[in-house]
Amino acid sequence: MPAKLRRPVLLAAGSLLAAAIAVPVGSAWASTPSDPGAHAQPRIVGGSEASLADHPYAVYLTDQSGSQFCGAVIVSPSAVATAAHCAKALPKSSVHVVAGRQDKRGDDGVELGVSRVWVNPDYSDPTKGDDIAVLTVRGRLPYRAAKLADKNDQSLYAEGTQATVLGWGRLSEGGQRSDVLRSAQVPLVSDSTCKTAYDTYDPSSMVCAGYPQGGQDACQGDSGGPLVEGDTLVGIVSFGDGCGKPGKPGVYTRVSQFSDDIAAQSQARLFG
Repeated sequence: MPAKLRRPVLLAAGSLLAAAIAVPVGSAWASTPSDPGAHAQPRIVGGSEASLADHPYAVYLTDQSGSQFCGAVIVSPSAVATAAHCAKALPKSSVHVVAGRQDKRGDDGVELGVSRVWVNPDYSDPTKGDDIAVLTVRGRLPYRAAKLADKNDQSLYAEGTQATVLGWGRLSEGGQRSDVLRSAQVPLVSDSTCKTAYDTYDPSSMVCAGYPQGGQDACQGDSGGPLVEGDTLVGIVSFGDGCGKPGKPGVYTRVSQFSDDIAAQSQARLFG
């Protein structure tokens, strides 16, 4: 079955982040077994409510009507990183970055327009990798940025390492959207396991995370959101096959591969 892209839910649906109950991984993939689609809509399934006090860099993107369609992560006082397929979903004039707002029903935090969009020039489709973009905002983001994993941080990508995925997406595949930030703990899986699940998997620009039995995952609306270890950004929600399916881990953009680009673009300010 072809992978579905966890793309933005435009004008209506918000992001989904699906997470299941934590279970040890390691070699479990051998015995036991997330999702962007044509319109990627990732979410967090089976997770729990998270606090922006712990993850102040978690933000979301809204369209011109104020509907949340993707996640993103603060990488500098003037920029956020997100998935390329989120950045290409709408013209920059229609996109706002909402930061410091744990509950989408509130009006706290800041809402900033986008002045500049950088999309990885090698990007063509999430399933082919290079799914990374940086948005420069009109104004200043008064919240702590995530630290970027770089090419010297390969130990962060070891199989079985626990990471946290964050988002405001659906609570189940095709289910209700979350109004509040949620998180799920997911273990990173081996490149060989991910290649078995997705034949287009490219270990140079992607990383997979999830439990063999499924349950915890990102889903509709969570695209572009962060996968972190502590406060270090190791992945960006990209695509998957459904949400939390057994044997189908979520696929994330491997941040260490693009850390230099993200850092350079996050320092560029162009108001237009």
